[in-house]
Amino acid sequence: MNVQVAVNGYGTIGKRVADAVTLQPDMELVGVAKTRPNHEAELAESKGYPLYAAIEDRIDLFEEAGIELAGTVDELVAAADVVVDACPSGIGAENKSLYEDHDTPALYQGGEDADLVDTSFNARGNFADAVGADHVRVVSCNTTGLSRLLAPLEAEYGVEKARVTLIRRGGDPAQSGRGPINDILPNPVHLPSHHGPDVNTIFPDLDIDTLGLKVPATLMHTHSVNVTLESTPDADAVAELLEGESRIFLIPEGSDIDGAGALKEFAMDRGRPRGDIWENCIWRESVSMEGSDLYLFQAIHQESDVVPENVDAIRAVTGAADAEESIARTNETVGVGF
Repeated sequence: MNVQVAVNGYGTIGKRVADAVTLQPDMELVGVAKTRPNHEAELAESKGYPLYAAIEDRIDLFEEAGIELAGTVDELVAAADVVVDACPSGIGAENKSLYEDHDTPALYQGGEDADLVDTSFNARGNFADAVGADHVRVVSCNTTGLSRLLAPLEAEYGVEKARVTLIRRGGDPAQSGRGPINDILPNPVHLPSHHGPDVNTIFPDLDIDTLGLKVPATLMHTHSVNVTLESTPDADAVAELLEGESRIFLIPEGSDIDGAGALKEFAMDRGRPRGDIWENCIWRESVSMEGSDLYLFQAIHQESDVVPENVDAIRAVTGAADAEESIARTNETVGVGF
């Protein structure tokens, strides 16, 4: 029997996860939950996704909007084998007791605290840690990108130290209320940023420092990466290693892809839904070695790179597949890989 999956929260991440779940041959989307009847609720209805009210007191609002409900979020969780909580940061922690009441394993997103869950998760880094767990946190977009990069480097060469500067988008395209506008902010102004400690929830022994800047852009994050390796491969060998990673895209030299805007155009030209980029995008020309120090630039699409990770986490907590099988199946069904 296919794994019955509920998605609580149908916004930026939730709607993408719901779409990805429907593509899986071993999963069935039980339904999605929304707090209010907006255009995303109408989208779920148009796709035939059973829609549940996340807040019982607002059922009448859906009725007034002419949107049919299948029930309440309590009923949705009860019907599921696993629930993906894609609610805004902090709400997942409030929902934990609901999932426990129904003995339903839950996946949370990177905005929740690591101590809320049994383990944090990245498919490439620590899939096995989530097998059979009740509460799993799929780490944030930036941590997902860093984990995908550092895992093969650690396995092949050993990592002595990682130093990363994250140039962070100010908000997602639809977040009109967020800034900064015409500004560049240290974010946070203290060191390290939260990303380094977050990577340590996947790789506890990794020595990593991170700092962040927030800029007035909405398209993607960009990382400036310096990794001191325990050996001294040449740049071509490192590039070849990274090219072998299914969720890393090495942007070819001569492609005229000079930044995030061109990357988004590249994805849309190739028919990606919503222009999504599930892969780390590393500029091949930036992969450089100076002694044992590796340098590179990578871009991370904050709206979508965690989507395949959520699908893999569903299989991990339900024991439906091992890491290699799950990653391959997710990549094929979702369409990961340029």
